[in-house]
Amino acid sequence: MNDRALFWLPVLAAFLIGQSQPSAAAAPAAALTGRRPNIILILTDDQGYGDLSCHGNPVLRTPHLDRLHAEGRRFLDFMVSPTCSPTRAALLTGRHEFKSGVTHTIYERERLALSAVTLPALLKQTGYHTGIFGKWHLGDERQYWPDRRGFEEFFIHGAGGIGQTYPGSCGDAPDNHYFSPVILHNGRFVPTTGYCTDVFFTQAITWMERVRGRRPFFAMITPNAPHTPLEVPPEYEALYAGRVPTNVAKFFGMIANLDDNVGRLLARLQVWGLERDTLIIFMNDNGGTQGVRLFNAGMRGQKGTPYWGGVRAASFWRWPGVLPPGDIAPLAAHVDVMPTLLEIAGARVPPTVARQWDGRSLVPLLLEPSAPWPDRCLFTHLGRWPTGKAAAAKYQDCSVRYGPYQMVSAGKTSGIWELYHLPTDPGQTNNLAGRHPELVQKLSACYDRWWEAIQPGLINEMAVGPKINPFKELYWRQFGGAPTPQLLQGMNPQLKFSPDALR
Repeated sequence: MNDRALFWLPVLAAFLIGQSQPSAAAAPAAALTGRRPNIILILTDDQGYGDLSCHGNPVLRTPHLDRLHAEGRRFLDFMVSPTCSPTRAALLTGRHEFKSGVTHTIYERERLALSAVTLPALLKQTGYHTGIFGKWHLGDERQYWPDRRGFEEFFIHGAGGIGQTYPGSCGDAPDNHYFSPVILHNGRFVPTTGYCTDVFFTQAITWMERVRGRRPFFAMITPNAPHTPLEVPPEYEALYAGRVPTNVAKFFGMIANLDDNVGRLLARLQVWGLERDTLIIFMNDNGGTQGVRLFNAGMRGQKGTPYWGGVRAASFWRWPGVLPPGDIAPLAAHVDVMPTLLEIAGARVPPTVARQWDGRSLVPLLLEPSAPWPDRCLFTHLGRWPTGKAAAAKYQDCSVRYGPYQMVSAGKTSGIWELYHLPTDPGQTNNLAGRHPELVQKLSACYDRWWEAIQPGLINEMAVGPKINPFKELYWRQFGGAPTPQLLQGMNPQLKFSPDALR
């Protein structure tokens, strides 16, 4: 173990379980604090770290996303959660998703606690226009909708993907599809024309054009692509057909379409003269799926695993004239986004909210990538345990990040920890646990304290959802039509893909 790691071990407790406050390294920086730019956060669904040409993908071409990478700050080690709802909950609250009740993507365990204070709510209080366009997946019942969480404009599908349905509250409009989907717009369904990703970006751009120049805006663009089902415009699939397996060609085609939409957005900002007044952040929500079969940037794991390949994400921050391009090496995470954006927006954050954060402001690193940045513990857990069985899943598919190390338990019962040094072993093939038992012991104790601290937040574990999916019920009330017995049970017989692929 190097001297630096040994030096910082005694201070681990200072960074545990959300009790830590932003360190001196995260002190306000006058150059960014209160600048109040427009903020556009693009969050893709199931696109992996390796599904970008700027990250070395040998087949896929993403020129517009590559431009964000080239023209902005890019985090080399940015951690998210292993699946989608958890990452979204952490982004919007600045704390680990389990503390807000989100331990799954279905079965009412995707619902963001009503007590949670969100990023858009505080930005709205600060004078920002706030809008979300695409995937929500933090509760489909009315009290959980985006307008109750700080978004004044929302344009979303239900469930985790267009057309998905599960028993209880998680479900989309009946028989919905990626082409010309029916979308919930500010509480009423509207028919659309075109491919879903095009539709979401068009709506976001239309809204930004309407509100720009009045007050700054926060636009969260959350396409469900390239999540399954692999429905893609034929011309985009044709870009990769015959070069890679069929499913990978469809998947890459969905990303190529998304990339073109990013280019369309960048062009519109230039026309409006807003490039230097707008911070664009691009991220993916978890590890990859179809694309990892071809390229995974040398990492082990994918979506749904606690290994680096399951939780490492792209994180590009472009703000021309303010943030110079360059790499940022220290470990950062989704829980840092809320503190960072609120500082840049000059928001007043109630002390009771700041004390709940697990994240810290990234402003020092955005200004100077070599700024002091003390190590801390960050925790991953896949969740998804059987209902009411959280205690038995304590060591199931979880990990602890600390500096360059990741400690992983991929077992199903007891905690048998593996330890990896990621800079020298991104593929996680060399288990160092036997060589550094003292570090394993320290991190294991950190994990035990964290596990105890998150227990009060597990409020959805025994939740019972409604008999009819809320989106379906609203759809039938608006458009008429009688539900079939199967749909009354919350299961759509027309779904063409497996439940495991949908989660």
